[in-house]
Amino acid sequence: MTQHHDTAEVSRVIATLTREVADFPEPGIQFKDLTPLLADARGLRVVTDALADIASGADLVAGLDARGFLLGAAVATRLDTGVLAVRKGGKLPPPVHGATYQLEYGTATLEIPAEGIDIAGRNVVIIDDVLATGGTLAAAARLLGDCGANVTGAGVVLELEALRGREAVAPLGVRSLHII
Repeated sequence: MTQHHDTAEVSRVIATLTREVADFPEPGIQFKDLTPLLADARGLRVVTDALADIASGADLVAGLDARGFLLGAAVATRLDTGVLAVRKGGKLPPPVHGATYQLEYGTATLEIPAEGIDIAGRNVVIIDDVLATGGTLAAAARLLGDCGANVTGAGVVLELEALRGREAVAPLGVRSLHII
């Protein structure tokens, strides 16, 4: 169903199609915009196939709000599984399961429905666009685990290595398609 891809070629495609935006969302930040990558048919296919390799063996894909929804759904389609949208707090009707985590200033919450989806005992892989500080990914893994899922790993398109997000999500294994 999936095949192993040339990691150097996948990384090159991501680098080529990522738009860099200086001083966004604040001065000194070099924002990495993956919109051109996702809007490019080949770029989306290459990334989806590589993430599907990472998620192979999962019986549910969890996509993180919001670009993780797009990627997670594409991966789930490749793997013939379902996708679970892990939402930002306040977007789902009750009852919900939630996990709160620290941001640079304040806190945020991730939620999934508490009814209608049984994830207990299921092998879940988390898919997201960027691993930065790791707070969102760590909270998602904690939330899914607290609900009984077996979170087997995570796959991201881009990892900002200097922000040390991998440390924040340890011991969860994360595979990145492109590291800068």
